[in-house]
Amino acid sequence: MPKQPNRPRRCTLSVPGSSSKMISKAATLTVDQVLLDLEDAVALDTKVEARATVIDALNQQRWAAHTVSLRINDVETPWCHDDIIDVVTQAGERLDTIVLTKTKSISDVRFVHLLLNQLERKLGLSKRIGIECLIEDVEGLMRVEEIAACSDRIETLIFGVGDYAASQQMQLASVGSTEGYAGDLWHYPRFKLTMACRANDIEPIDGPLADFNDTDTLVLEAKRAQVLGMAGKWAIHPSQADPVQRIFTPSPERIAAARKQHAAYQQAQRDGLGAISVDGVMVDAASIRITQSLLDRADLLGL
Repeated sequence: MPKQPNRPRRCTLSVPGSSSKMISKAATLTVDQVLLDLEDAVALDTKVEARATVIDALNQQRWAAHTVSLRINDVETPWCHDDIIDVVTQAGERLDTIVLTKTKSISDVRFVHLLLNQLERKLGLSKRIGIECLIEDVEGLMRVEEIAACSDRIETLIFGVGDYAASQQMQLASVGSTEGYAGDLWHYPRFKLTMACRANDIEPIDGPLADFNDTDTLVLEAKRAQVLGMAGKWAIHPSQADPVQRIFTPSPERIAAARKQHAAYQQAQRDGLGAISVDGVMVDAASIRITQSLLDRADLLGL
């Protein structure tokens, strides 16, 4: 089976699937990914109507984003299977990935994987739809290594900070806030999720900050996620998109330095040398492997 494509995901903008106005606005924005949300952003009595709105948007809108995705309701709800069947049947060629809410076990992923297999064969779709798993419960985090390895459709794992905080009974004022804790409250789950992703060659993505007026905290949390090796972060408001996308974009200076180090190291290898010094920095095989990930990211972004 072919490997899922490697897609830029510096910023994923989540948009309520029930709002045609917000969807139309999101379609014009040059973020890496737009997520059409049928879960938390949609009231219970408008789930079916929102699904129809999303189908129409997928078929009618011209998207500036690289990737257009659908967040379905979780597998324990009465809407999950119809979210997949209706949207894929009517707009599958325009859909890149499905985001599985509240992924707790490999059985949740396999349900979506097998249903997509059946639909793609039945419909003769020309593309293979990817799966992105939201890890937002203590059960999901406990099984994150198993989940990351259970399907070759999986492209990302996303740390869903809001529901995770609720499942661990954290008493926080809003999604993503960290008041009353001296360190980085989210370091362990981010680290654990990122390790599971990198071991399975998929992308770790950080969840959103609900207070979209708090740019300082947004930037701080995005930087913390980026340093740990995460590839991007969700946004819940267009004003968050530029700061997030900027943080997860390698700077021209770092790209230039990495390319210089690589060129010098390759020459050193041809000359029979091992570790060398480049602008006062030791460069060896280990450091080259570190900078290679930065260069791979730059190539993916066309930088």
